[in-house]
Formats: sequence, C-alpha cells, structure tokens
Amino acid sequence: MKTLRQETKVSSKKMSRKLAISEILYMSYKTLTSNKLRSLLTMLGIVIGNASVITLVGVGKGAQKLASDQLSTLGANVLFVVPGNNDTRRRGVAFPKNLVLKDAEAITSQVPSVKRVAPQITSNEVIQYASQSKSSSISGITPNFLPVRSFDIAKGRFINNNDLKGAKSVVILGPDLKKILFKNNQAIGKVIRIKNQSFQVIGIMAPKGAVFGNNEDESAYIPISTMVSKITGKDPTYGISLSYISVEAKDEKSIRAAKFQITNLLRQRHKIIRNDDFAVRSQKDALQIVSSITGGLTLMLGAIGAISLIVGGIGIMNIMLVSVNERTQEIGLRKALGARQSDILKQFLIESLILSILGGFIGTVFGVGSISLISIATPLPARIGTNLVFLTVIISGSIGLTFGVLPARRASMLDPIIALRSL
Repeated sequence: MKTLRQETKVSSKKMSRKLAISEILYMSYKTLTSNKLRSLLTMLGIVIGNASVITLVGVGKGAQKLASDQLSTLGANVLFVVPGNNDTRRRGVAFPKNLVLKDAEAITSQVPSVKRVAPQITSNEVIQYASQSKSSSISGITPNFLPVRSFDIAKGRFINNNDLKGAKSVVILGPDLKKILFKNNQAIGKVIRIKNQSFQVIGIMAPKGAVFGNNEDESAYIPISTMVSKITGKDPTYGISLSYISVEAKDEKSIRAAKFQITNLLRQRHKIIRNDDFAVRSQKDALQIVSSITGGLTLMLGAIGAISLIVGGIGIMNIMLVSVNERTQEIGLRKALGARQSDILKQFLIESLILSILGGFIGTVFGVGSISLISIATPLPARIGTNLVFLTVIISGSIGLTFGVLPARRASMLDPIIALRSL
C-alpha cells in the first residue's frame, strides 16, 4: 500500500499542472448546471436573505422619510409650546390646563425674536350635515394659524379678525371632511352642526396630509373665541386653556433665541422654581427624535435581514459539504491524475461564490420589486439607495465565500487513495 501511495504521488507530481482560472470556472459552471434543482435550493437561502435585507431596510428608510416629510409640513421656523413636561408625557397622565391664552398674548408682545403667534384649542366632536356625520378634530384658531402652520385655502376664505372679535359661528373644513359630509356637492355657504351648534361653512382647506397619525384634511377650524363660547368653555381655575401654541420665529437663526426667551417668560408667568409645567419644542427637536427612532428601526430591520443572509450562508455550507461527500470519487480521480489541492480548493470556493452572488442578484431583484410594490400600494415611500444594493450583493458574495471555505478545504485535503477505494 505504501508503495502504491508513493507511486501515485510521484505520478501526480509529474502530471500536475496549475489549472487556469478559466478552466476552473468552466468546471464549476458544468458542475452547478448538472444539478440545477440542488443549485437552486442552495441559492434559496441567499435569495431570501438578500431580498429581506433590501426590503426591510427600504421600509425603515421609507418610514424615516415619511416622518421627515410630515414634520416639514408643520411650518418653517416654528416652535410649539405645549402644556406638561417630559415626566407628564412619560407617565401618560392628562396634560395640565395651565397654558392659557394670556400666555400666547404675552409671547406676542414680550418676545422680540418672534414673528407670529397662533394659539390653538383642539377637541374631538361629531360634525353633522343632513344624514352625514363624522367624529373629527375641531380646532379653535386665530387668523395667524394659516401663515404660521403653512396651510392654504383652496376655496372660500379663512377666519379674519371680525370673526374672532364677534365669536362668529363660521367654520373651515379640511378637504377630506368636506368629501365625507358633502360628497361632490357645493359646501361653501351651507350650515353644519357641531355639538348641536350651527356653523356656516366659509372655506375649504387645501390638502395638507397627516402629521403623526392625525389627518389634518379631516379636521375643522373655527375662531378660537367661538370655540371657547360654544364648544369647550373656560376653565374655572385657569381661564381659556390652550392645547398648544404655535410660534413662528423671525428667521432660522432666531429659533434658539426665541426658545430661550419663551421659556424664561413662561417660567416667570407660571412662577416656576423647579420643574417646568410646559415644554417648548422645535421642528428640529422633533426631527431628531423621529430620526433616532426610525434610524434604530432601520438598523433593527437590517439586522433581521442579515440573520437571514447568515442562515443562507450556512445552507450553502451544508449543501457543499454533502456535495464533497458525493463527489469523493471525482475528487480522488482528479487528484490521482495530477490535480493540485489548490485547484480543488479554488473550484469549490468558486462554486460557493457563484451560488451566493447569483442568489444575491436574484434576491436584489425581488427586494427592489417588493419595495416598488410597497411604495405603490401604501403611503410609505419605501426606497433603497444604489450603493446599498451593491453592498448587499457584495456581502452575500462574501458570505458564500466565507461559508464555502470549510467544504472547499475538506475537498482539497482528501487523500486520493482513500477517495479511490470507493470506485
């Protein structure tokens, strides 16, 4: 046996030559195409993993863009003064009613970096017209609401100072609310009922969309004085309590100064010594919070997809190990005829690489297709960058190469004599 093994090794050295990459590629191709079903099943894990990564990351980025777009509709250079502090929000208790109309008037007159102030009272009420009814958000506002919050009027007119001073029973409807109540019929001049009070429709808002789940297009707007006299009333302790105050700074550079000045003014007015009973938030603050949340969501979704890729890599390794056992005779014969260990190693690695890259490409097609479907079928603007697409294909190829090392090494280390015994 020793002599036979020595003779085989000698003959192998004489016959051995280094195979060209083109030859190894051709042999790898022929091997994979000879068993198409196995190759397809081997790729399946990578296909699913790559499609998952692209789809989930695309959904996460879409959620981030949706939140950013919604925040941009709040208005330029806008600050929001809301009742209650961070602890109040964390515990989920009812907000205090200590933010009042006089606070908004004080901000208007005493804060120099502020351009306009728009106090607002919000309540949910049933709105009725003929046989149609809808529970919607009703906002008591002032004429400043339109420029501060960057809203537009599509038809009719907006609330003016005369409506405010006379506490007139007039209302402006969001476009979606108008469709619910009036269908395609004329709404301007018609009378609707809110909390059993009659209101004349004087205008229709231009479409605005949803902000944090609240569809502004289904809302109704009335003068704040009318809101107090006919809908909410005055609080016996605080007076006219506000839901929040929208404040427009003079320009972007004035936002920080306005926030500081408003905070100091309200602390003096509310006689605060320790914890604030209000909060001043800017659009930038909200964007940072949302970006942090959606960024974490995107990272988590990407990690879930990456796990799928790793599982796909393990699948490639398992199938290739089975393939090594099945091709023992072939490997032994090739080594006996002079094939080097490096040639066998390269062939198995290239087979793994082809499977993973091809699977990554197919998975990318499915992933991009699913993102397109999500964007069409839902309001979520799911999207994926070209760089990330290429990166996922490269990562899938790297995973196939990494998990293909063990089967390739096992195949290259086979002893030709032992391998040929099974012939």
